[in-house]
Amino acid sequence: MLDIRLIRDDPDAVKSGLATVQCPPSVVDDILAADQRRRDALHDLETKRAERTRRSKEIGALPPDQRQSAGAALKSLSTAIAEAEAVAEAAESEFTQKMLEVPNLPHPDVPVGPDDSANVVVRTAGEQRLFPFTPKPHWEIGPALGAIDFERGVKISGSRFYVLTGAGARLQRALITFMLDVHTRHHGYVEIYPPAMVKQECLVGTGNLPKFGDTMYRDAEDDFWFVPTAEVPVTNLYRDEILDGRSLPIRHVAYSPCFRRERMSAGRDVRGIKRGHQFDKVEMVKFVAPESSDAELQSLLADAEDICVRLGLPHRVLQMCTGDLSFVAAMKYDVEIWAPGCGEWLEVSSCSNFRDFQARRAQIRFRREAGARPELVHTLNGSGLALPRVLIAVLETYQQEDGSVVVPEALRPYLGGEEVLRPAG
Repeated sequence: MLDIRLIRDDPDAVKSGLATVQCPPSVVDDILAADQRRRDALHDLETKRAERTRRSKEIGALPPDQRQSAGAALKSLSTAIAEAEAVAEAAESEFTQKMLEVPNLPHPDVPVGPDDSANVVVRTAGEQRLFPFTPKPHWEIGPALGAIDFERGVKISGSRFYVLTGAGARLQRALITFMLDVHTRHHGYVEIYPPAMVKQECLVGTGNLPKFGDTMYRDAEDDFWFVPTAEVPVTNLYRDEILDGRSLPIRHVAYSPCFRRERMSAGRDVRGIKRGHQFDKVEMVKFVAPESSDAELQSLLADAEDICVRLGLPHRVLQMCTGDLSFVAAMKYDVEIWAPGCGEWLEVSSCSNFRDFQARRAQIRFRREAGARPELVHTLNGSGLALPRVLIAVLETYQQEDGSVVVPEALRPYLGGEEVLRPAG
């Protein structure tokens, strides 16, 4: 959520910034109008309350025989106050709703562009493997290896579901544990195992609601929402809290299953496990002092890239332009790994600095010292990394002509020292 004081003080600058993220300037005018209605309603309410207080004191000073007639007028004022309270509550609700629907302002250093065509390739690392044979896509490697069962996934859950079996299930588990170990042992993160269902206010706090309600799964009876990413529960660990500034930066890493409604265009990404309604992800989340968030974003990005390097997977880093930023991000980098069988770059991490956008929604603050005025923290997050695309890249990059898959050295300790995964039978 943006700071209403910034919108009041410099609406033209806010309009200019929002225009670069495809948000019309009329949104700012609507907010200012709603803000004025809210302030007018609150002023009217406080005026009436003050009048009631004044009259109550005056009635108390009257002789007993005059209090009854004066009290009737006070009762009428109480009715007017109740009506004014309803008006103020409605105005506050309208204002809050409009503020929640406004995207974050881009960081000044984000390149301006209309869409993903203006994204910038920052660097490419690692060399793509040259094959002496035509590399196969994972949807051929997986079933032949006895690692992926598409038919039974569809049978039990429907389209966009699959079952990892045997080597596939073990490889997925190894990847998750490996990532958690690297981030906790080498990158300084504290591991969290969060719930996979959260309350609605948690999704409001991270910016998923109300904007993206149609992309998430919900248990309507108990009003639980299935998490689209561990970012949601981990960020809300500190919702409505004032942190000790000496504890910053706080760095957490968490594994969770993730649930999202995938609405793909007809014929797009229909094969394989690239897109599904359920997937696994290791997520990094940071809570930092405002002056350090830019540096922490670069550190977050390096931590995500380190996983690619340790797995021997060629990757590249893209900086998102203003037109391709997420709703909540002020600055964002994507990490993509090369999948030679699919013949495409697959996004496995989006590393974002949200600045105080999420913290204002979730009221996550800190004090630099005892007695100091509370300030909003800056929050950041990035996948470290997202499955199943890492699984895709491992299967396709390390495939052999005989259908076997060499296990990356970094994963061998997590597979009991196994060096090669071979087709069953």
